[in-house]
Amino acid sequence: MIQITADSTCDLGANIVSREIGIMPLSVILGGTAYRDGVDIVPQDIFGYVERTGQLPKTAAPSIGDYEDFFRSYVEAGNTVIHFSISAKASSACSYAQEAAKAFPGKVYVVDSKALSTGQGLLILKAADLRDAGMPAERIVETVNALRPLVNTSFVPDRLDYLYKGGRCSRMAMYGANLLKIHPLIEMHDGQLVAGKKYRGGMVKCIEQYVEDLAVKYPKYDRTRCFITNSCADEEVAEAARKKVAALFTFDEVLETVAGSVITGHCGRNTLGVLFIAEGNA
Repeated sequence: MIQITADSTCDLGANIVSREIGIMPLSVILGGTAYRDGVDIVPQDIFGYVERTGQLPKTAAPSIGDYEDFFRSYVEAGNTVIHFSISAKASSACSYAQEAAKAFPGKVYVVDSKALSTGQGLLILKAADLRDAGMPAERIVETVNALRPLVNTSFVPDRLDYLYKGGRCSRMAMYGANLLKIHPLIEMHDGQLVAGKKYRGGMVKCIEQYVEDLAVKYPKYDRTRCFITNSCADEEVAEAARKKVAALFTFDEVLETVAGSVITGHCGRNTLGVLFIAEGNA
């Protein structure tokens, strides 16, 4: 059997259980205490900590030994494991998982998703589709590796406070953006986050323009599924995304998930992204 596993940063919500995905939690450290992402910490804990201390929580990848123990439980049960890691350029988790996989030659494959959140999740569910269709592990890995450059991993944050505290923008950029209501598009390019177009105005207006821009940029796309993923966003912001996606795209399913504590700790509350896989000639 093929067991698909992933770092907790995939933000798949209920799909984890329904598609039988094994999850390896990353750690979120608040005041010297480590918590397991998705297990014993929720995003609201992050917001409260930042408000009290003015500092972002720290995050930590599982150790090589942790990954070995994680993989061993599946391999000893007779499974071949395909593990999806958060981008290697965003965390050491990928390199640790790859090192741990060497203890199980031919039985554990580690895929650097070159993404995070449900950009990572899109590849995971694609792999689950292929697994359920009977494709062997090596071909699944080859297929999802080829799809990585086509995954649209992007989001629009409400405020830049968390990005500033995390060293991802300057103090001047943060103050200017917050004062002028500028919300930059953040995109994943080859596994690395980069800033794109700057939207201006309220979040509802900005999210509507963001989805319109996605429709123009990606006229051809994999219609299988789309994710609308947010970090505890206001309902009016989420609803604006739902309506625009329904009007401008035709997906077989639109899945909504809330970002976990690791992702939330980097982007802050009220961030929203619309993520899907483009077609090769888009």
